[in-house]
Amino acid sequence: MISATELLAGYRAGRLSPAEATRDALARIEELNGSLNAFCLVDAAGALAAAAESEERWRRGEPHGLLDGVPVSVKDLLLTRGWPTLRGSHTIDPDQLWDVDAPSVARLREHNAVILGKTTTPELGWKGVTDSSLTGVTRNPRDATKTSGGSSGGAAVAVATGMGTVSIGSDGGGSIRIPASFSGVFGLKPTYGLVPIYPASPFGTLSHVGPLSWTVADAALALDVLSGVDSRDWSAGPRPAASFAAAVEAPEVAGMRIAFSPTLGYATVDPEVAALVQSAVEVFAELGAVVSMADPGIADPLDAFHVLWFSGAAAATAVLSEEQRSRLDPGLREVCEQGARFSAVDYLEATATRAALGKTMGEFHERYDLLVTPTVPIPAFEAGVETPSGTGRWTGWTPFTYPFNMTQQPAATLPCGVTSAGLPVGLQVVGPRHADARVLAAGAAFERVRPWQS
Repeated sequence: MISATELLAGYRAGRLSPAEATRDALARIEELNGSLNAFCLVDAAGALAAAAESEERWRRGEPHGLLDGVPVSVKDLLLTRGWPTLRGSHTIDPDQLWDVDAPSVARLREHNAVILGKTTTPELGWKGVTDSSLTGVTRNPRDATKTSGGSSGGAAVAVATGMGTVSIGSDGGGSIRIPASFSGVFGLKPTYGLVPIYPASPFGTLSHVGPLSWTVADAALALDVLSGVDSRDWSAGPRPAASFAAAVEAPEVAGMRIAFSPTLGYATVDPEVAALVQSAVEVFAELGAVVSMADPGIADPLDAFHVLWFSGAAAATAVLSEEQRSRLDPGLREVCEQGARFSAVDYLEATATRAALGKTMGEFHERYDLLVTPTVPIPAFEAGVETPSGTGRWTGWTPFTYPFNMTQQPAATLPCGVTSAGLPVGLQVVGPRHADARVLAAGAAFERVRPWQS
């Protein structure tokens, strides 16, 4: 597989072409999508036409944009002009006017990326695995009997198998990091507001948009494209003055104060996962970082997260008829019913818990530049179920991800090894708010020593 940065270098040198890269990506989709289900929509004709236009620009020596001719994909929660955005749900009418791009999609077009299609998601992106009655089960690229994770499962599988180089996902409780960890690719949940969102997520400011990629450099390049103001998102911040791609050109972690928390003080971790993460953390020490065992001193905010998340699900489905509601994923229907029972006071109390968590993490990062943890405490489990045990909710097996949606911090997952069964394991790197460049630099430094592209 070839990364986006390698493709661009090849285009520049005349060794590779956008048409060739796009045909290769489409061939991989044709070969693998039937068994893995990464894409719910593929526009081969449109992609080839865009690639041909890009190839002509490169031939003239006039490429335009940071991703000109690079094959990418977009999660089917993000509006994409000309294509239906069904969000994995039977309740959305495909026969309507689809004439709006989400900000992230608009930026991809501005930079002349070749958009191959839309990747699969569970219904409304509500859970940490990717399956729905509309689009079926998305499977792990290392073992098709296992889950890809979710809710950006299709995006992770697309990147892991060479069905394009970069995919744009969303993350409201781990939805980029979980599938990236399970599929063995890099995934970044940026600081909230760095990448604008429209329409606003029903899950509010828990939800972030960010890249999944084969390399850290590709994610940094994508973030340069995606970040910045969009007038439709009142909560979006300005584009940073410095390039994220520049931050990973000569990454350095020597002298960084890195806290390693194996459990966050409350999680139970599979022994094989714990051993692989421990070995990965030692890389940072070998690179000159000052690594300390330190928990941030937080309690599991699961109950507060449920109030926020389940209320959002209830709001997202409030306008549905009883007939439409009967067609929802049964688990989503349960979550919506629970969310509808929460009061405004419950929501405000959960928001207060969130604010206190943010304060604690802010103070923690005055002492530590980064926090590292496992991304997910278990390897990928059986495909087609919400939890490995068959009971409870998805949040019960991913205790390391949703706290950092509540605090809006940047958090990335790096592939750090595979289990004896060959299933990928991820290392989560968390920075203080607005320290996305630092998180990316740490990831790039790790990648140079422990590359996962094999």
